[in-house]
Amino acid sequence: MVVAAGRWVECRADLLAEGAKSLQLRLRDRFRVAAVDYHRRRNLRNANAGYLSSSVQRWLDRFSEFRRDSLPSSSTFYRKRVSKDIDEEDESVLTRLVQAVAVPVLGNVCHVFMHGLNRVQIFGAEKLQQVVLHRPENKSLITVSNHVASMDDPLVISSLLPPSMLFDANGLRWTLCASDRCFKNPVTSAFFKSVKVLPVSRGDGIYQKGMDLAISKLNRGGWVHIFPEGSRSRNGGKTMGSAKRGIGRLVLDADNTPIVVPFVHTGMQEVIPVGAMFPRVGKTVTVLVGDPISFDDLISGGEDKNMSRGKLYDAVATRIGERLQKLKLQVEALAVEQALELEKYPSRVTERAARLLQKTDWESLGMGNYMGLDEKKDPPVEPSVAQLYPKDNSREERSFGGADYSLGGRFVSRIQGYMDSTELTLFGARGLYTNHRTNEYFGSLRDVTPLKIWRSLYGNVYFHPNTGTI
Repeated sequence: MVVAAGRWVECRADLLAEGAKSLQLRLRDRFRVAAVDYHRRRNLRNANAGYLSSSVQRWLDRFSEFRRDSLPSSSTFYRKRVSKDIDEEDESVLTRLVQAVAVPVLGNVCHVFMHGLNRVQIFGAEKLQQVVLHRPENKSLITVSNHVASMDDPLVISSLLPPSMLFDANGLRWTLCASDRCFKNPVTSAFFKSVKVLPVSRGDGIYQKGMDLAISKLNRGGWVHIFPEGSRSRNGGKTMGSAKRGIGRLVLDADNTPIVVPFVHTGMQEVIPVGAMFPRVGKTVTVLVGDPISFDDLISGGEDKNMSRGKLYDAVATRIGERLQKLKLQVEALAVEQALELEKYPSRVTERAARLLQKTDWESLGMGNYMGLDEKKDPPVEPSVAQLYPKDNSREERSFGGADYSLGGRFVSRIQGYMDSTELTLFGARGLYTNHRTNEYFGSLRDVTPLKIWRSLYGNVYFHPNTGTI
């Protein structure tokens, strides 16, 4: 009995162990199947997402290819055509009347300031004047220059043109100015608008409204002046920045390729230094006007090579920048040369005074016996007073300056009574010697004495004040 009971217990234990093992296997298989199903679902979702993303990317690539093939330029730069009448609303009759008055007044005031209160040396001004006056009717003009001072325009441009041309408001330039500088409030906006200034916004790119307005002026055959650097020089004109892409758009996007005339100036940094509120006087400005720049090879070459619009803009800007750099070197050399010429001017004035004194007909003044300036001989015997001032009883008539005077008349007698010939000679020499920029090179006029003038003209030649002989 006991033995049978032990065997039954053992069998039940084996059955329970097998059941537990079977349950463990079932649970493991169940969880393993569930894990396999989870991974399969996740992989399926990733595959579906990859298919959708690849499809979207494929459609985006097709759209980019369509834009690239349909436009003649790249997706960033293109030719934007501008109508001539884009600013019809802005140019009212009242605005044109105000411009017809304000532009000539401002131009002539600046012309007088530059040529009257300062000294302007211009080389090649006829190149610009010829284009302004005699270009074809529908041919537009662009002038480019370096930007040194805040008032380069209108001071420099007005100095390049004669006053008669400055009265034609329609034929004068349009220019561009940053809206945050020239159009801050209604007062400044009205003023700059009346003197033919167009607003541009910094950072808005080359397709903004201000550039479109400038192109519309060119399409009408107008004149636009622009600074290719985009801003003033940071070091007083010592260096010049690179030309920006905007000038390329003005040249290429106009209906007809405009004439581009470059000029470079130096000296405006002294007229209006950085931070100065008002311009200064007594300065020297040198301006060099270059030949017109041609872009025919760039335009034809770009079309043949299917060059993008952006590269064409850059090529035009690069050519203009290189020309301005060459002109800058030339104008600086001219300025130095002119400064050296001014330093040598006093010696030339002295030589000129000596030549004039030698060519003067002193006999007609009754002083031919004294003025043997070219003869270097031994001192002559001192003449008497009667020999110095002979009395002419015949009252012979002589011609002097287109009018007849007698040598014994009041004209010569007054000269001989109040001033002898030597003093008269010194008086004339002093006037010639101190004629041009005397204060700059000689200091005060009080330092220029007749004795100093005589010695500078003829060296150490002494004369006797009592007898009047040399």
